[in-house]
Amino acid sequence: MTPSHPTKRPTDAAHLDDRDDDQADDLPRELLNLPWIDPHNHAHTLSWEDRERYALSGCRSMLMVASGYHWTPYRPVEADDVRFLWDDAINRRAAIERNHFFEAKLGLGIHTGVRIENPDDLLDAMAGYCELDEVVAVGETGVTPSQHVSRWDLDGQRAVVGAQMELAADHDLPVILHTPNTTTERRREYQRPPGTPGYEKNAGLGQEPVIDAENPQLEAVKIDVEAANEAGLDEERVVASHADRNNTEWLMERTDCYLSYTIGHSWLIGVTAADVANAIDEYGPERIMVDTDCANVLRTDPFALKRAIFELYRYGIDVDDIRQVVLENPRDVFDFEE
Repeated sequence: MTPSHPTKRPTDAAHLDDRDDDQADDLPRELLNLPWIDPHNHAHTLSWEDRERYALSGCRSMLMVASGYHWTPYRPVEADDVRFLWDDAINRRAAIERNHFFEAKLGLGIHTGVRIENPDDLLDAMAGYCELDEVVAVGETGVTPSQHVSRWDLDGQRAVVGAQMELAADHDLPVILHTPNTTTERRREYQRPPGTPGYEKNAGLGQEPVIDAENPQLEAVKIDVEAANEAGLDEERVVASHADRNNTEWLMERTDCYLSYTIGHSWLIGVTAADVANAIDEYGPERIMVDTDCANVLRTDPFALKRAIFELYRYGIDVDDIRQVVLENPRDVFDFEE
């Protein structure tokens, strides 16, 4: 007999085959309150409201990366410009943590996205910064094929990246590796004019690549891992942020590095929760993380990681694996609070 309902129109329940009345009880409600850690963002550059969105969506801890070239002037960048970025993040960190309740730690490094005029001055100062309790990582850093504003030759980049790997090894800190991304086929390029790139950086100031290779983005990652090996830094202490389909196979099969998939601006690099799910299916959750990389120069989404938790479940990822990827792995690598 067809069940009756008080509704004027039939409900979907009347048309579902083999429906388990207890099905709803099997849903992983714990995902609603699952705490998570963002192991790479620039939240100190965001608005108060954006940082509140992190807290509202369950962010337990975050690693704010103070190394960046996007906030420096469009001129040759001096060491003091970068020191200002480091000091600003340090000065604001405690207030951010106090206002929003999540644990906030820092990553400090020399980004090679634009040439630094006197990088040795920064390297000389970094040892002292690495001693600070709030600094839990070196980076983001890594060889970059193409610079913004001012070109940095490959040998110069190698030296600066290698020196930071040595500092990380000396202070027992992990390194956040900036891995260059390839343009995804799923993204249509913005046309200018009259379009806008959604990125507050003048793309016209981009420089010619310094790596001449068939796959310069992957070649840069290989150079970085070699630098870590030469510095005596265990590969398990290297977190390859911005992992994508171009570098996942090589990093997973040829190294012991962790991979962190950046999903806070999928419109730019095309990486989504589907890529994370595919990597978990292929390689397991043991060396995978997810980050937002939210920053005030990009159209980014503080809710991206929370959304990814639900998306991973919809893609068939086990709840325990989701917890390991979004909470346990970054907590253990960066030594966040239990």
